[in-house]
Amino acid sequence: MPTKKTLELKEFSLEDLKNEILETETQYQKMKFDHAIKGLDDPLALREVRRDIARLKTELRGRELGEMDSDAIAKRSKIRARRAKSRKS
Repeated sequence: MPTKKTLELKEFSLEDLKNEILETETQYQKMKFDHAIKGLDDPLALREVRRDIARLKTELRGRELGEMDSDAIAKRSKIRARRAKSRKS
């Protein structure tokens, strides 16, 4: 079942999504720096921001895959099959 945060991401435009990724990554870097220098009151906030970044990037990638034409999807499937075959060997 999708979380509330995931459902909110569906409403973002592509440009808003990219901007949100940049802002969140910048926030994460600042939090990491602050944590290394003086510590954070809630160090678990780093985990939450990291997970937010992952949610944003997952939504962006899903949209990219949704916009692919059938030729690109077929090519991607061949690449994935080749990688899977090489892992088994």
